[in-house]
Amino acid sequence: MVSWKRRRNVNSAGVHLALFEAVADDGTATADDAPTILLVHGWPDTHVVWDGVAAHLARHARVFAYDTRGMGDSDRPLPVSAYRIENLADDLFAVAAAVNPGGKVHVVAHDWGSIQSWEAVSRSGAATQIASFTSISGPSLDHVGALLRHNITHPTPRNLGTSISQMVSSTYIGLFHLPLLPRLFLGVLGSRRVWREFLHLMDGTPRDAITTAATLRRDMNSGVRYYRANIGRRLLFPSPRTVAVPVLELLNTRDFAIRPATFSTTHRYVTRLWRRDGATGHWLPSTHPAYIAENVRNLLATLDGDRLVPESFTRTRRFGPGQAFTGRLAVITGAGRGIGRETARALAELGCDVVLADVDTAGAEETARLCKESGSATAVYHLDVADTDAFIEFAKDVAREHGVPDIVVNNAATSLSGSSLDATDEQVDRLLEIDLRGVLTGCREFGRQMVTRGTGGHIVNLASAAAFTPQRGLGIFAAAKAGVLLYGESLRAELAEHHIGVSTICPAVSGAPAPDEVAAQIVAAIRADKAVVPVAPEARIGYRIYRFTPWISRVIARRQGVGATRP
Repeated sequence: MVSWKRRRNVNSAGVHLALFEAVADDGTATADDAPTILLVHGWPDTHVVWDGVAAHLARHARVFAYDTRGMGDSDRPLPVSAYRIENLADDLFAVAAAVNPGGKVHVVAHDWGSIQSWEAVSRSGAATQIASFTSISGPSLDHVGALLRHNITHPTPRNLGTSISQMVSSTYIGLFHLPLLPRLFLGVLGSRRVWREFLHLMDGTPRDAITTAATLRRDMNSGVRYYRANIGRRLLFPSPRTVAVPVLELLNTRDFAIRPATFSTTHRYVTRLWRRDGATGHWLPSTHPAYIAENVRNLLATLDGDRLVPESFTRTRRFGPGQAFTGRLAVITGAGRGIGRETARALAELGCDVVLADVDTAGAEETARLCKESGSATAVYHLDVADTDAFIEFAKDVAREHGVPDIVVNNAATSLSGSSLDATDEQVDRLLEIDLRGVLTGCREFGRQMVTRGTGGHIVNLASAAAFTPQRGLGIFAAAKAGVLLYGESLRAELAEHHIGVSTICPAVSGAPAPDEVAAQIVAAIRADKAVVPVAPEARIGYRIYRFTPWISRVIARRQGVGATRP
């Protein structure tokens, strides 16, 4: 827990801003040389929206927050012009100078706090006062204006779709520009109970997660001036500038107010940019404070030489065009060769950091070497997925040393061919322990971690076309893979409410596709959240035959044969 100590008022060109310092309730003292973090809230919040985030950061840093002009305990100037974004940026610099005179601050901002912080970090010389900027649910108005202008002057279905989607999400902004209706509307919405119900309906935010100030109704009405003073003039006449301050974007893919495509051009203007995507909603400071704190600590560790995250590689990395999975952590079993290696390489090329597990440690080390060529951070573990206890400990080690993974690929497998009547008990047990029980363990252990974290994720399980194309000589192998397929379908339904996707990949048995082709299909399945992916024409045809005319599959199976049982 954390409490806020009122420090003083900061004078910014005659406007007094209420400044607060976070104090850990256990009395933990912060080192004098600890980094200084400045939290900037949005509309219609005050500094108290940061309660949870500050609680996680206060033991490692000096944490400050302030009520922005017009909100909470700060002054409420009447003219709309007083709320221009240039004045809001001046406020931020004034507060930064007050909390760390002559030094720098790490800015973490949400919603309108992020919008005004973009104005601040875009100024020449901003890096002399701002060491880093973590942006949450608040784009640069200049970036958005330039993007909208480009979409209008270069109309394509995709560009127009992006613009229309964001305009629909932003219809409330038009309401805020009307003369009387906003006050009537916000008069009702300004009730704490009604506001909590509204956010729960729109964003799925748990009612008990919303922290509001006693000044909520007044803050809502004052904050309307932010929209009136800035939206029209900055979107119509954008002036995007190069940002030298290191920036981390925490992008919420389920944000009802700000669509993800709005941030698609940030990399054009920021020289050092990292990005993390999460299946999260708009009010991230309230719903996932630990997630924000983790990413802020990792960013500071990246910039300051791993001062805050010992014995761990960080998961914030440079974002650029084509790096769709930047900042995500992927765990791949059976990563020492074949499909596992190619999948690791494909994910690393798209920005993932990778944890590689295999019984063949030397092979996994070679995979790590190849992934590092793409700039990926890597870690290698020895793991026999048939050893359930070892697998459980491995999952705990990953979470402790590297964080909860965003992507898990249960790829480790073995095979068994020949008559099922000739197979030994040892052969059957070994195959089922690796091909089926290993997948179950990976899904359960990492699935629990993803659910607890609450920011979504994706699980990929490797099955086989044998799961739906019966063949003589593959009965036991097919039984294991059919189990993987049906378990994946069931788990997908179970985890859907947690925004965790589950994909089952089914490569062809005979004429098997190349590992890099399977890896490409795995990446595509993660991108599109596909349920079942047969790989190669034979597998795709077999899947449809078994679904719609299974009797044909049975006839074909009687006429096929597969070689002798493998030891």
